[in-house]
Amino acid sequence: MKIVFATGNIGKLREASEILGEGFELVSLAQAGIEEDIPETGNTLRANSLQKAQYLYDKLGCDCFADDTGLEVDALGGAPGVYTARYAGEGKDFNANMDKVLYELSVIEGEAHMAEEFGLKTKPVSRRARFKSVVTLIIDGKIKMFEGTLEGEIAREKSGNGGFGYDPIFIADEYPGLTLADISEDEKNAISHRGKALRAMAQWLQENR
Repeated sequence: MKIVFATGNIGKLREASEILGEGFELVSLAQAGIEEDIPETGNTLRANSLQKAQYLYDKLGCDCFADDTGLEVDALGGAPGVYTARYAGEGKDFNANMDKVLYELSVIEGEAHMAEEFGLKTKPVSRRARFKSVVTLIIDGKIKMFEGTLEGEIAREKSGNGGFGYDPIFIADEYPGLTLADISEDEKNAISHRGKALRAMAQWLQENR
């Protein structure tokens, strides 16, 4: 089955291809002739995922899917959230995004430590975080949405050479002490937020096609 994936991210494309497996031929935006940036102006992951998929379907009129993924850090009030890909500002890369998250957490921890020195009781600063993915599939003009979540915490420094995005600073509960960039691609795909959503989509397609 040929299906267009609304991404230009090679890492995402490879991950999706491996998870969906045989029977699916994924087409990237470039391969589909889409060169412009796809709008994503929604206030939620679901809204952005739907907006991207709908844009692609309206443009190409073929089966397609899009995902929107967000990192939610408890101590940052759920940020970066929908701004995950551009947290450090437009045109910045994920190294800058990760640096901003690490810096903001260090500031919060520093303030807590200072308060303790003045005799104020404070709760330990939580580094709990989670990735959430929403995948929107449009097939034969019908819309279906799938979601996946990966719980974990933010590391104190970057680690690992694998993965992409925020992987070097995210420690999944399933692999204590290791970031997603430290573990193998197969290990990451087995637990990842996007993997969970994509496997749910693949199962739905197998049962309904």
